[in-house]
Amino acid sequence: MAKILIAEDDDTVRAFLVRALGGDGHDLIETSDGTTAFDALNASNGGIDLLLSDVKMPGMDGIELALATGRHHPDTAIMLMTGHADQRERAHDLDALIHDVITKPFSVDQITLAVREALVRRL
Repeated sequence: MAKILIAEDDDTVRAFLVRALGGDGHDLIETSDGTTAFDALNASNGGIDLLLSDVKMPGMDGIELALATGRHHPDTAIMLMTGHADQRERAHDLDALIHDVITKPFSVDQITLAVREALVRRL
């Protein structure tokens, strides 16, 4: 399966994603902010298939992380998550860069399907 980097500052949501995507057989790296996520991307030397990031996080937010990922790791698929309508609109300015913006809350089925679609389109 794929190697997925999760950048999510909410411990509960991050744990939910780990259970959902780990149960789907993916290799996961968890981070709680954008700066740590970008460090993990750089350390992977292009080994991350998908970045799954919250939009609103302290420090480097998901938009900044997506832009940096697109510049430095163009082969990594990017999917964003948000529970805020204004952040969703802000993220849609990146349509050419990201696969999708999934709205929180989401179910296990919704997130696993969205991740599968992002990974298929990446290939």
